[in-house]
Amino acid sequence: MNEQNKNKAGHEESPKNALGATGAKPSSWKRAMSKKWVFPAVYMAAIAILLTVLVVYQGTKTTKSPDLSTSTITENVDGSTTTDSSKNEGTTATAVNTNSEAIAWPVENEKDVKVVMPFYDNNDSAEVHKDAMVEYKDTFTPNVGIDLARKDDKPFQVLAALSGKVTRAEKNPVLGQIVEITSPDGTKTVYQSLTDLKVKKDDEIKQGDALGTAGRNELEKDLGVHVHFEVYQDNKPVNPQTLLGKN
Repeated sequence: MNEQNKNKAGHEESPKNALGATGAKPSSWKRAMSKKWVFPAVYMAAIAILLTVLVVYQGTKTTKSPDLSTSTITENVDGSTTTDSSKNEGTTATAVNTNSEAIAWPVENEKDVKVVMPFYDNNDSAEVHKDAMVEYKDTFTPNVGIDLARKDDKPFQVLAALSGKVTRAEKNPVLGQIVEITSPDGTKTVYQSLTDLKVKKDDEIKQGDALGTAGRNELEKDLGVHVHFEVYQDNKPVNPQTLLGKN
């Protein structure tokens, strides 16, 4: 081969680009990137990595200690406390009966008095119903309390059957002087046919405190000197004799 042909063959083996540089073969990375499936695969891998990071982050967040700022601390009857870490999800809290007193007889000595008119109970016999009706001006009304009197018809001191606040202390022309005491749990005790009141409205009363003296009233004048005693729970009258001395 002559010199001219050698030079020609050398030029054909080393082609030049537009700038005069010798052209290089494409690298393996460029060849891979030129494939149509490469970019979607890279995108999906990035999404998978991001989801993994989020799952790990959420897992570490839920393992934190419970927030005690929303805990409920309940005081038990015996004075101990119980902590409930569960949050209030809109539930309504139930009121706790804070009155641990037993209803006492509204007199110093229960043996000194007797029940001269019983409570009208629908479950009682017709004979008991007859004795538990209050007659006033030709009208008969069921007795919603009990009436206590001494056998000798003498006045006696009337005491608070339960502790609480005086929510009513007034004189009524038919019922005599009236005292109403509302206890912390909502129980109301009512005392009628009193004289010589020793308390006034808004006074804080303890069980056994003197409220006044048993007297006479117009509604039950046939009973003589007595005290009319009522107990209300949930604003409904209940038979005091079923509660006296019981929690």
